[in-house]
Amino acid sequence: MKKGLIIGIVALVVVIIIATTCTATVETGYTGIVTTFGKVEDVTLEAGLHFKSPFQRIIAMDNREQKSSFTTEAFSSDIQQVNITGSINYAINKATAMNLFKEVGTDYFNKLVYPRMLEITKGVFSKYTAENLVANRQKLSESIRDGLYDELKDYGINVISLAIENIDFTDAFTDAVEAKQVAAQRKLQAEIEQSQQTMETQQQAERQRINAEAAANVAKINADADAYAVKVRSEAEAEANKMIAESLTDGLIRFNEIKAWDGKLPTFMSGEGNATIPVLNFSGTESTTAENN
Repeated sequence: MKKGLIIGIVALVVVIIIATTCTATVETGYTGIVTTFGKVEDVTLEAGLHFKSPFQRIIAMDNREQKSSFTTEAFSSDIQQVNITGSINYAINKATAMNLFKEVGTDYFNKLVYPRMLEITKGVFSKYTAENLVANRQKLSESIRDGLYDELKDYGINVISLAIENIDFTDAFTDAVEAKQVAAQRKLQAEIEQSQQTMETQQQAERQRINAEAAANVAKINADADAYAVKVRSEAEAEANKMIAESLTDGLIRFNEIKAWDGKLPTFMSGEGNATIPVLNFSGTESTTAENN
């Protein structure tokens, strides 16, 4: 009975050894890389339970989308230092996972992705001035992602997205930017005030011009009216005089003379030497004769 128990125990131990050394499980989302005495076999394993030689190892390569954060420093085109915080999302292809393991290993992010990402980031940032960096954050992210994608695609690493999350400048530069913004705001305010003043001056000048034109028009209208009135009066007087002249007759003239006479005859001396001429006086019954001197 002891012998049978020992055989059972040995068999159990053998089964356990076989189970632990001759089988391997690849989890979902991973690719299994098979090595024999450290040599990479030209085969990959899908998710599930697999049998292997006791001399083989199964190394799992993560094919799921992964996210890593990073921080670095860079310089702008105008030599301003910036501190950068960002993140990258990436994944490796199953078909090329074995080659990636052969060439780089499992620590491909630190050995391959991270250094190239920093290099490309510094190169992209050096193309922009410090003032333009913040306004072009999205463009910066896309440029770095595109450059990194081209660098890593041959390794089977797919760069899904890259985001520049924060850009910090030195205190000196920040103070200089704030001072510049304040100066720009003051300049803009002064320009606005100057523009308003100029506009008011122009409006006042325009009002004066309109008033002057209106006054000139009124004066011209009045002058034209006066001239026309004088013309009308002159023409009326001329017409009246014409009508009066045409209506005059000798009898009418004699009538007006008699009508205007005050009843007194004129007295006058006429002649040569001592000759006297009698003057008639219709106011009384006597007649007088001028005596000789």
